[in-house]
Order: sequence, then structure tokens, then C-alpha cells
Amino acid sequence: MRFSRNSLWMVVCGLLMSLLATLAWADRDSGDDQDEHGRSPYAIGLWGDLPYSDVQALIGVPNLIADMNRQELAFTVHDGDLKAGNGTPGSVTPTTCSDALYEQGLRFFNSLRAPAMITPGDNDWTDCDRPSNGGFSSRERLDHERKVFFNTPFSLGQRRLRQEVQATPLCLGANGPTPCVENRRWTLGGVTYVTLNVQGSCNNLCDTAPDAPEWSARNQANIAWLRESFRFASARQSAAVMIIAQADPGWDASDGTRAPLRDAKTLAETDGQPDGFQEYLLALREEVIAFRKPVAYVHGDSHYFRVDKPLQDAQGRRVENFTRVETFGDNQANGTNDVNWLKVHVDVRSREVFAYQPQIVPANRVAVPAP
Repeated sequence: MRFSRNSLWMVVCGLLMSLLATLAWADRDSGDDQDEHGRSPYAIGLWGDLPYSDVQALIGVPNLIADMNRQELAFTVHDGDLKAGNGTPGSVTPTTCSDALYEQGLRFFNSLRAPAMITPGDNDWTDCDRPSNGGFSSRERLDHERKVFFNTPFSLGQRRLRQEVQATPLCLGANGPTPCVENRRWTLGGVTYVTLNVQGSCNNLCDTAPDAPEWSARNQANIAWLRESFRFASARQSAAVMIIAQADPGWDASDGTRAPLRDAKTLAETDGQPDGFQEYLLALREEVIAFRKPVAYVHGDSHYFRVDKPLQDAQGRRVENFTRVETFGDNQANGTNDVNWLKVHVDVRSREVFAYQPQIVPANRVAVPAP
């Protein structure tokens, strides 16, 4: 087939425009909006505390990812824990803190069509010093996780989204001070999203080898990023803020089986365990109240799906604009039973901005098979 000069020029122009459009999406700025007014509704996917077993890694999570990929999502976030708290002898998938664990996680995230984010979990690094997890240095494993998942300012996933990355204050790694590159921020459709490295296991103040210097540096960095992000959201006139972290820090004295017990007014822990969260929670409460608009706080850790309002002010009054969102977590004894995710509809024109819709993956149903 022969092309005329004009036809060839039209083909070249078409290819060039397609390439530019692709690059624009891959390198989209964190401030880009969905339409000219930044008010177009969209949906996101939240999940975490997975996989915890061979059956979850080989069947449950692939089913979950396929379910996410069948829906139109602006992005997804995994709120930490790529494995169970202890390794499983004889497993065929990675269950200790070997390099293969993070490589498996990277494959999962990059199989998602939408931009994919993650925030670290305690089973990914603070608990890696347990003998059952391989007896690694926790700081070194976090350094490795930073290299695998956070080595660019972009998300993971088949489509990428550019994020702002915290530069200072510094955290601590195996070789001393290092940037907390896992702490990130992006804005989409008039909402500001923030990830913070806040961990279970007392936020690294208890368990096998507590590390107070590491906690202190990271805690101050987290508080600084939290406060800066609320200033950012206010300056941009964001309609809402969503914060994603791993730990369930405990909010009151209601449920000691799933979270630390604390005085809801002072936010001080009351169960005698090391408190790695009070200063952080006080800063969070102060910023939430000052912001006045909806704030969603997403975490995993205690493996109990719920959407509620546990935060109280210093007088014991419910903080009305704060919503805690805990994603589905492992039910390892029952295979794929809790390998599900949460769809969040985001509409800044609505009063509460966020609307929550649990997604029970049909192929992962155990107690009641899908019809």
C-alpha cells in the first residue's frame, strides 16, 4: 500500500498526538482535576492486610485484583501488611521478610489497571526482626521497601499518578537519617489524599526489638507531614481529606481486643503498653477540628471491616467531621473468606464527600457461595 505525502503526515500527527496524551496521563501532576471545575465524581479502591497465606496469594488476591480491574477506579490504595505477622513453614509463596515478599507485592500492584498506592505495614518491616520472619533488621527491611515501592515520585500500577513526596524531617534507616519517601500526598477532584507510615506493634515501641530512636524520628516526620498536608488542603480549598495509614492506634476504651485502649478525651493509652500514638493522635484531632470539612482516616491492622466515628474532642464530644474506615482484613483460618475490598465513591458536591460500598468478591465467597 502506498501513502500520499498528506496521508503520511496525518498518520504521523495522529501517532504524535496519541503519544503526547499517553505521556500526559503517565506524568499527570498531583493537582490535576477530573474536569474543568474539579467537581466530577469518581471512585477509588481500598484494601490491605493481604495476602496472609498461600491460598490468599495464589487465589484470593488475584481474584480481588481482577474484581478491581473490572471497575472504573481513579486509583487504589493498600493500607499495609503484605504478609501475616509470622512466617508459615512450608509455604510456597513468600511468608517471611525475604526480598521475594516485596517482589510479589510489586507484581500485585503493577497488575492493577488503576494507579496503585501502598503505605507500609508492621508485618512488612517492624516485625521482620522476629525469628519466625527471618530475623531481619527492621530498619534495613524498611529501607528495602522504600527502594522497591517508593523509588520514584509516581504511584505503582499500569497507569501512574504523580505524588508529592515528603523530604523533611528525616526518618531513620539502617545507615542513619533518610527521607521518609513513603509519606506521600496527591489531590484529585478537589480532595487531598495523604499516606503516613504509622505502624501497629506499638508503632515500633514494643515487640521483639523496640526501636525508640527510629520511632521518634518517624513520629515527628509523620506529625510534620500531617500538619503540612492540612495546610495544603486548606490553601487549595479541598472539599475533604483522606488519610491512609496502617495502624489501628485505638481511639477510646471500647474494644481492647482489636486496638489499644485509651482515654477518649486525653487520647492517652490506658492499658499499660508503650504508647507510640498519643502525640500523633492529638495533632490529628487538632487538625481535623480546625479543618471543619470531612476527614476520612483509613487503616487496617485489626482485621475488622468498619466505618464509624470513634474520635472525641477533649470534652468527650463526637468529632462530627471525622470518619474512621477500616478495610477488610485476613481471616486466614477460612482461606479467601475476608479477601475483599472497599469501594469509595467521591463526590465533592455531596455533603459528606465520601460514600462507602463494600465489595465482596464473588469468587472469594466462602460461607455463602455467589449465586
